[in-house]
Amino acid sequence: MHRHLEYPTCSLYDYLSQTAEKYPAYTALNYFGRRITFSQLDSKIAECAAALSAAGVKAGDSVSVCLPNIPEAVFLFYAINRVGAVANMIHPMSAENEIIRYLELTESKYLFAVDLIAKKVRCVARKVPLQCTVAVSVSEGMPLLTKGGYALKMIGKSPDLNGLMTWKQFIGGAKKCRKTPNAHAAAEDCAAILYSGGTTGKPKGIMLTNYNFNALAVHSIDACGGLSPADKMLSVMPIFHGFGLGVCIHTILTLGGTAVIQPKFSVKNFHKLLFRYRPNIIAGVPAIYEGMLVSRQFDGKDLSFLKCIISGGDSLSPSTKKKLNAMLESHGCKTHVREGYGLTECVTGSCLMPDHSDNLISVGLPYADTFYQIIDRGTDRVLPAGETGEIILRGPSVMKGYYKEPEETAEVLRRRDDGHIWLYTGDLGYMDEDGFVYFRQRRKRMIVSGGYNIYPQNIEEVINRHPQIVMCAVVGVPDRILGEKVRAFAVPAKDADTDKLREELMKSLRKEIAAYALPREIRFVEELPKTLVGKIAYTELTAEK
Repeated sequence: MHRHLEYPTCSLYDYLSQTAEKYPAYTALNYFGRRITFSQLDSKIAECAAALSAAGVKAGDSVSVCLPNIPEAVFLFYAINRVGAVANMIHPMSAENEIIRYLELTESKYLFAVDLIAKKVRCVARKVPLQCTVAVSVSEGMPLLTKGGYALKMIGKSPDLNGLMTWKQFIGGAKKCRKTPNAHAAAEDCAAILYSGGTTGKPKGIMLTNYNFNALAVHSIDACGGLSPADKMLSVMPIFHGFGLGVCIHTILTLGGTAVIQPKFSVKNFHKLLFRYRPNIIAGVPAIYEGMLVSRQFDGKDLSFLKCIISGGDSLSPSTKKKLNAMLESHGCKTHVREGYGLTECVTGSCLMPDHSDNLISVGLPYADTFYQIIDRGTDRVLPAGETGEIILRGPSVMKGYYKEPEETAEVLRRRDDGHIWLYTGDLGYMDEDGFVYFRQRRKRMIVSGGYNIYPQNIEEVINRHPQIVMCAVVGVPDRILGEKVRAFAVPAKDADTDKLREELMKSLRKEIAAYALPREIRFVEELPKTLVGKIAYTELTAEK
């Protein structure tokens, strides 16, 4: 039974602005205990929009944001939207060449990056013509005491900002802007570009519109149920990912709730954040919940303040869900962990388990106005309930397309006989007669480590380039903390010095591949296992101890 909802057709800044008008004194952001109200947030966004305008940013321009979860990243995201530009969201741990590729792809002339990567940013700026390069410190928005502690920690380690503009200098430009712009961007205008692997594994720029983000916010609030303005969410998922930006920032802020943000997050310290901020909502990857199960820090503690717990980004095993629900109940929590399924091509989640369902295998029911089908890959025929095939879906949060990739876009966004355009996910799953979705396997060979999507093809390409490598294969192997870790298998040339070769490979990989995606281990083997038809047997490599 499909339900219909209404979705705001305004820009995502205008949607947030409506919330700020309704709840001006409510806390929008909490950063190390510093509270920023909705009224203050709106003023900060206006000031930031004026500074962007003074720096030369015009409607349709691409502005690159390479920041962790700090208040300035939130001000920027909405200010970019307010001036009618596109937020090009980049992972700060991306390799130098990846950042260059993302800037060149979007013809971005403006880069805001965390000051801790200043050296890398200067190298990038030498190779890409940039009009404005701003280094932002994570201490910028900290309360005074926390800022002082951070300054002490950074003694002798402060980044060299030579040649870069500071946030203060950038914001100072706002005074030059006579009238703060508000482009009131259209629903179908691209609001942000996020990066994911597409069908080939090469990172693609995913164009997400104002309508996509606003629909996702309405969907998430509707599907979670029972949420209220002033609720607090522990927003640990990064702002440069669909889950972090779409759910942990845009959804909670348009609700009138508080996003508790942190620039750096570790599963080890999750309990500290939980008990310090006592959030009502947590949304995270399975690693967080698996960490909760093994931690002794929850003994005797009350968790009744939690009313919504969402897991996404990777599969949470049924046995973990069962154990976690029992643990939550024993600590006074009245809700269960709820798994969802989604992909960046529809911002993030597009279905979610209803609360208190005893089905531990499904990833839930599709959101309102979102339709799922399971098709046979060979014939495109819709499969009956219970049969496994490719998951395809359509709905208001489905992307506009891959930026400057018409062929890739046509591959995944296809018009079917029913006249509708469907998103072909490449993922495998099935549905039951009641409409519940069951996820079986991610896109071919993708590795999910600590919630990040890693595409082995990119790593293999770098390794295979080395003249002393005959062939290689990169797989994800199970890891208790990360879910999976990256392991590379390589066949070296007969006379190769493997110690030297390993060093050279790691050096090349660090240049080309983001730090979180680097292999934890490179194993040299005489040959790679093959299937009967002569293909590399990746499953054998994954199973190797």
